[in-house]
Amino acid sequence: MNGASREALAAARERLDTLTDSTSVDAVTLADELAAVTALLDREAGLRRVVTDPAQSGEAKAELVQRLLGAQVSGTAVDLVAGMARARWSQPRDLVDALEELADIADLTAAEKRGTLDEVEDELFRFGRIVSSSTELRAALTDRSADGRAKTELLHRLLGGRAKPATERLVVRLVTAPRGRSLEAGLESLSKLAAERRDRVVAVVTSAVPLSDTQKQRLGAALGKLYGRRMHLNLDVDPDVVGGMRVQVGDEVINGSLADRLDEAARRMAS
Repeated sequence: MNGASREALAAARERLDTLTDSTSVDAVTLADELAAVTALLDREAGLRRVVTDPAQSGEAKAELVQRLLGAQVSGTAVDLVAGMARARWSQPRDLVDALEELADIADLTAAEKRGTLDEVEDELFRFGRIVSSSTELRAALTDRSADGRAKTELLHRLLGGRAKPATERLVVRLVTAPRGRSLEAGLESLSKLAAERRDRVVAVVTSAVPLSDTQKQRLGAALGKLYGRRMHLNLDVDPDVVGGMRVQVGDEVINGSLADRLDEAARRMAS
């Protein structure tokens, strides 16, 4: 997002954090309601254009949202969406993307409150690796002709009882309503949102053999100092990474042996 949309999303995220800090707000219910509004605006292009029309006053658009949604979702959800309608958006689709992001954040917030956010973060990463390694599973989950209920049932069989409820909910929503995204891109986006909830940067670490706890601690500390942020390591093992490892932080890729990279990180921090 750019310009006005970025500012509007930032304001909406702050409002969401304020709402979910309240013990009276059920973050899971709010996530469901925001997802339902996302689906409505994604489906109704005309309505989407009306509630983002810069020629209309913010109050008029907020009143429209309140009339349309007042009997459908909670007052908390109505107030949040109405506030977003008052804001300016660079493109109508940006509002829908923002609502989808808020729904995901609400589910992640619920996991955070339950003390399971770290596990959800790891499960999203692992599920992404499973999908990338199974052509049949990916085909089943991305088949546009397949019924959404069938995909949901498949995910329940795969994740039910094995993953945290928030993980299952996020993945089901992504698979049944991808909104033009690839499955891989959607899972990566969810992982980044989970990391942001912890104010950390995600480093995807691929090594030829599993890293020891000491190695993980050293690597996490070195990368954290190098990037000036807390790091979350998503660890993967690939025997083809002969004699070393590969670290990806955002778009930056670091190749080389563990010892060499740690030494280089230490030198860069000292310089």
